[in-house]
Amino acid sequence: MVRRYDPDRPVDPIVVDRMLDNAVHAPSAGFSQGWAFLVLDAPADVDRFWAATSPETPDDAEPSGWLAGMRTAPVVIVPLSHKDAYLDRYAQEDKGWTDRDETRWPVPYWHVDTGMAALLILQTAVDAGLGACFFGIPPDRVAAFRAEFGVPEGYMPIGAITVGHRVADAGAKGSPSRRARRTSEEVVHRGGW
Repeated sequence: MVRRYDPDRPVDPIVVDRMLDNAVHAPSAGFSQGWAFLVLDAPADVDRFWAATSPETPDDAEPSGWLAGMRTAPVVIVPLSHKDAYLDRYAQEDKGWTDRDETRWPVPYWHVDTGMAALLILQTAVDAGLGACFFGIPPDRVAAFRAEFGVPEGYMPIGAITVGHRVADAGAKGSPSRRARRTSEEVVHRGGW
C-alpha cells in the first residue's frame, strides 16, 4: 500500500482503463456483477473527493501526514457494491429463491465480490509499475461523498483506491514498521485446525 505519490506524473488513462477492465472480470455470486466504480482522474474531481471525505478540521489545521501523502495521488477509484443486484438476481427463476431474503446469504457477497474487484485494480496498478492504496471512507463522511458525486442510495462505497507513481518513502512509519507479518505457519491449517 503506497501512501505518497508524485503529483507531477499523471497516470496513463490506458492503464486506468485496464484496471477497470480487469475489475469487471472479478468473480461474482450468480454472475450478479453488483458493483460500480467511480473514477476520479481530473484534479478538480480528486479535490472534491478529499473535501467530501476528509474529517472536519479547523481551517488552520494541516492534514495528517498520512492524509497529506494520500492527497498527492492523481487518481482515486471508488468501488461501490450494489446489494439489490444480488437480491434481485437470486430471486430469479434459475436460482430457485422466490424472494429477496437477505438472511439466506452467509456473508454479504455484494461487498466480498466488490472487494475482489478492488483487489484486481490494485494488482493491475502494481503490474503497471504504479503504486496504489485501498482505504476506507469514514462512515460519517459517506453521505457527503454521495451528495458530492450523485451516488444513488443503493450503492455503498466499500472503500477507495488511490493510484499514482510512487515516490520514495522517507521512512515507513505505518503498521508494517511496528508489526511483523504473520507467517504461513501461524495462519495456514491443513486438514484441520
